[in-house]
Amino acid sequence: MRHTLPIAPQFYVTAPQPCPYLDGRMERKLFTALQGDGAEQLNNSLSQQGFRRSQNVLYRPSCTDCAACLSARIDVSAFRPTKSQKRAQKRNGYLQRRATSPWATDEQYDLFRSYLDTRHADGGMADMDVFEFAAMIEETPIRSRVVEYADPETGNLIAVSLTDVLDDGLSMVYSFYDPDQRQNSLGTYMILDHIDIAREAGLPYIYLGYWVPGSPKMGYKAKFSGLEAYVQGDWQKISDPKAFSGSSQHPLSAAPIAEQVANIQLPDRHPTKG
Repeated sequence: MRHTLPIAPQFYVTAPQPCPYLDGRMERKLFTALQGDGAEQLNNSLSQQGFRRSQNVLYRPSCTDCAACLSARIDVSAFRPTKSQKRAQKRNGYLQRRATSPWATDEQYDLFRSYLDTRHADGGMADMDVFEFAAMIEETPIRSRVVEYADPETGNLIAVSLTDVLDDGLSMVYSFYDPDQRQNSLGTYMILDHIDIAREAGLPYIYLGYWVPGSPKMGYKAKFSGLEAYVQGDWQKISDPKAFSGSSQHPLSAAPIAEQVANIQLPDRHPTKG
């Protein structure tokens, strides 16, 4: 099914398929292509409206009978680390960060495969081969970076984040790490380090993807202070994550697709030059 706006990208809807986060539910996504001269502007604009990037596609949940998936971001100015997060920073402080262009390597893929086989063997990416991995990393029409974390003594790659640079923050597209070091809270550490990067660069937000209250896979995002969620067209501060649990996470209030598309704010493709 195709939906269009005048002089605008075309939006499509995927066929329903089993939800990877909540048992017994079906997911559906609204998506559009990310291409052309206006890709950077479009990505910035739609990211601020709850969309996420996957290679050259921008997508947002558009389920018919569930609204549990909430796009989440951290307000850097409001973030305060907890004691356990401070411990994660200290525990991993020896790692050497290196930001590179989005180019896939064999070392990255080996770490990625080890991570998937240990943590997500039954997930949707479990069968991803080296060519698909390279596409995930390299097929980006916008400003993206691969942020690697390595042991400075051995040179071993410990963790990786594919990160997009937006005009108002950093978007952590996908992260993975050495599963043998799970006890070191590497996933938490990468988010904390990105908060530091954003603060140094004067960027106000860290975009974390989707937070799904009630899903153990996605619950870790609620542990970060300064969390905001995109709810019914607006970013709302989440002072109490438990307020989004239970019946409130499934309002069954998804708007019709045509209405959703009509309410998307698109960037001005021909800004007035001063």
